[in-house]
Amino acid sequence: MTPSTFTIERGTVRIVAHAYGTGPRVVMMPSLGRGAADFAVIAERIAAAGYRVLCPEPRGIGGSQGPLHGITLHDFANDIAMVIEHDGGGPTVVAGHAFGNFVARTMAADHPKLVRAVVLLAATHTWPLAQDLRDSINKCHQMDLPEEIRLKHLQHVFFAPGNDASVWLGGWDEEVMHAEREATEATPKPEWWTAGTAPVLDVLSLKDPLSPPDSIYTYRDQWGADRVTIAKIDNAAHALLPEQPAAVADAIVAYMKQLGA
Repeated sequence: MTPSTFTIERGTVRIVAHAYGTGPRVVMMPSLGRGAADFAVIAERIAAAGYRVLCPEPRGIGGSQGPLHGITLHDFANDIAMVIEHDGGGPTVVAGHAFGNFVARTMAADHPKLVRAVVLLAATHTWPLAQDLRDSINKCHQMDLPEEIRLKHLQHVFFAPGNDASVWLGGWDEEVMHAEREATEATPKPEWWTAGTAPVLDVLSLKDPLSPPDSIYTYRDQWGADRVTIAKIDNAAHALLPEQPAAVADAIVAYMKQLGA
């Protein structure tokens, strides 16, 4: 399936979005320093099931532009709101992978009329991160390191044993990564952490070192079983999307049907 692409401009912000299919809408936001290409296979599968999938490029990637300093998660959420409104508006399922789920949660807090539900893909359940995990996250996209060192760190955090971590050697943008981290640190946690009051699908990677087994019910316990549905995906770590794209797509489609979409 070849996506169509559209561009929205508002002031100094320009967002490029890739669109797949027709039907009830899902918007997908990528991980720290990564672009919309991470969702391509998943978006195709969800669209084939009868849905419309929008994959906006974050500021600084794929033709999207906008200030990268002096901003907060609210600015990234406004970018997504702009995409949804351009596409017709109305309640939309917003799905975020890793860092992208911070933006999805902020969307639900800031723009509740545009959010039907939030999908958390490989959300971190334990804070603060262990130092060895933080070091690996930093080094896996440090392009001046030897490839074999980066591969070791990718495998440590992002990929379950036996899965091919080399598929993520590329696709990183260091400037965008730092901007997204700065925006997160500049945003008070109570303003976005609980995703407003939206229903939540928590898609768990069962080999994710950032969400160990004793933490997998964290969000359900904190926010209530009436809000949080859990989907468990085996043989995947924090990368999740390239490891188990079919299982991720199936979990989202099943949840959309549960919502009545």
